[in-house]
Amino acid sequence: MNASVRRHGAALAIAATSASLLFSSGAAVAQVATGDTSSAKIALSNNYAANAWRQSMLKTWASTADDAVKRKLVAAAPAFTTSENQPTEQAQQIQNMILQGYKAIVVDAASPTALNGTIKKACAAGVVVVSYDGVVTEPCAYRVTFDFRKMGEKQIDYLAERLNGKGNILEIRGLAGVSVDGEIHAGIMDGIKKHPGLKIVGSVNGDWAQTVAQKAVSGILPTLPKVDGVVTQGGDGFGVAQAFKAANRELPIIILGNREDELQWWKTQVQSGYKTYSASNPPGAVTVAFWVAQQVLAGKKVPKEIDIVAPLLYLNEQQLPDALAKTPQGGVADIAFSQQDTVKLLDATPAKGK
Repeated sequence: MNASVRRHGAALAIAATSASLLFSSGAAVAQVATGDTSSAKIALSNNYAANAWRQSMLKTWASTADDAVKRKLVAAAPAFTTSENQPTEQAQQIQNMILQGYKAIVVDAASPTALNGTIKKACAAGVVVVSYDGVVTEPCAYRVTFDFRKMGEKQIDYLAERLNGKGNILEIRGLAGVSVDGEIHAGIMDGIKKHPGLKIVGSVNGDWAQTVAQKAVSGILPTLPKVDGVVTQGGDGFGVAQAFKAANRELPIIILGNREDELQWWKTQVQSGYKTYSASNPPGAVTVAFWVAQQVLAGKKVPKEIDIVAPLLYLNEQQLPDALAKTPQGGVADIAFSQQDTVKLLDATPAKGK
């Protein structure tokens, strides 16, 4: 392992423990709001479910919601998913939730802008709206997000170190139109500006799903020169590797996205000296959005003009065995967040301008 890889591996190890450090016992006592929310219903409006990350997110939501209902913190908290990432369908779904009396709605949005009108109507009706992951621009909604732009930029920084500043890069984008895709892509472009010796030679949409990514990469590979590195968005790394294998192309450095199939593949490659890292927003962070909604209903003052930034999960080679042992088959390496964790995160978020 060269010196640059060792340095980057150390940075990744620190990043991977950021959640546990943030919520350590030494942190300040969380200021949990205790207003009665036992009769309130919270809904999740989800725009897409056709990959492992979204399935893990829905399972974590259901587990947290069931426990909150048993503890009489809320009356109900079901999840609803649109059929095919359609903003018009999701807008109608949210409108129905307003009519059905939900006091709070968490929205993983199909578009940062297309739902704004409906969300504004929800806020006007007194509904607490928390946009999460795929966030919206409507200012009446609370925002729980991740630093996706930095996640994209770090991929290019890593490849620049590994490739000594020069090489051909294939970009695998996510679901078109969703804010997450745009933010990660913007970060990748930030990295390219810093490292002009790296060149994007191709770009395809993998929809954050390995089968879609494999098909898309297989289609573009015959048109590409030698590919030295692949930047991804999560859920696509294993499909990319399979496409290169099927085409008998030299395996590039593929940034992975914490899915179990990717991590299993990485484990087999480590034995032959293959070096990379893995990163993703943890699907369990949907619980941050759930608890933000519950706490606002309970009376906690949370500024709407701030972004509540949940930690990303980075894994290096040393952390791979432990991550695999904890990740279910077909699942995603994850971090879960309790009510106390979320309130500590809220209390640690600086107000705008500070």
